[in-house]
Amino acid sequence: MNRCTNPVSADPTPGGTLVIQPLPGIGDMLWHLPHIRAIARTGTAGSVTLLTKRRSQADRLLAAEPAVGEVLWLERNRGRHDGVLGILRLAHELQAHRFTEAFVLHGSSRYAFVCRLAGIPRRFGYGRGWQGRWLDGGATLPRDEHHGHPIAMADRLLERLGLERPGIEPPLAISGAAREAVARRFGALPRPWAALGIGCSEPDRRWSEARFAALSLELKPVFPTIFFLGGEAERDVATAIATQHPDEGCLAVTGEPIDEVAALLSDCGLFVGNDTGVYNLAAAVHTPAIGLFNGRYPPLAYSPFLSAIIPAVPGSGMAGIGVDQVLAYVHSLGSA
Repeated sequence: MNRCTNPVSADPTPGGTLVIQPLPGIGDMLWHLPHIRAIARTGTAGSVTLLTKRRSQADRLLAAEPAVGEVLWLERNRGRHDGVLGILRLAHELQAHRFTEAFVLHGSSRYAFVCRLAGIPRRFGYGRGWQGRWLDGGATLPRDEHHGHPIAMADRLLERLGLERPGIEPPLAISGAAREAVARRFGALPRPWAALGIGCSEPDRRWSEARFAALSLELKPVFPTIFFLGGEAERDVATAIATQHPDEGCLAVTGEPIDEVAALLSDCGLFVGNDTGVYNLAAAVHTPAIGLFNGRYPPLAYSPFLSAIIPAVPGSGMAGIGVDQVLAYVHSLGSA
């Protein structure tokens, strides 16, 4: 299992590769997992040290991932690494690790500057704005590519550095402990399983409770066990939907550790849900994932396990996605 430490209390091994990925979400981390793996393959250790934010839950999300040997926390937002003193403090903490190279998967000049202060000899990044002054790794992105999607920018950097990625990424590694926890709780339930991701922090990206309930009733003949997934905020909603079923084959699973959610999703034959980190997590464990999008932004297509449904009528938002539309798409996947 990966060792997660605070940089100030770490007892680091000299040398190695640092990857800085400061975007905070679970989905953000999964977007960058292929790039982290590609970088790890270039080093002699076969793994990297990852510096990221706690909201990514990288310590549990990547607990079994061979490409990540250690997770360090980046404390911004009034934390120990904010402001000028925070920059100096972070540089001092990283200096103790004596990294030989660093990859900054972000356009900010702040992190490249920190790596320069920490004395890391080889520093790679996108080269946007002032960031280019603090890099020493050669290939950066052309100016017209400095403001693309995070996935596209990381893809392009790896391409310019000559780092190859496989056509289809292996599934996210899941710890034995997480699998055992899922087996203890749910192993006796009839299969196949399906999961419906009802959570979302933004109301205009959330499909209605009534439609998730109606969809689950339609899926029940094919999937005898259906899980309603969400965070703590969705506990009451998930329970309300589950209790609408006449049998016990529908369960509310909310606020669970992210590694156990990954293990549960890996045992499901289908995921349907809002555009959240759990949608990306389903694809990461190679479960066919159907995302429900409001149509305001183009859906991502970085994984062959991702599918997207947008409103039938442009501009109608999530209300424009009907249960029949989702069922038709599910049946098309089954036929394929």
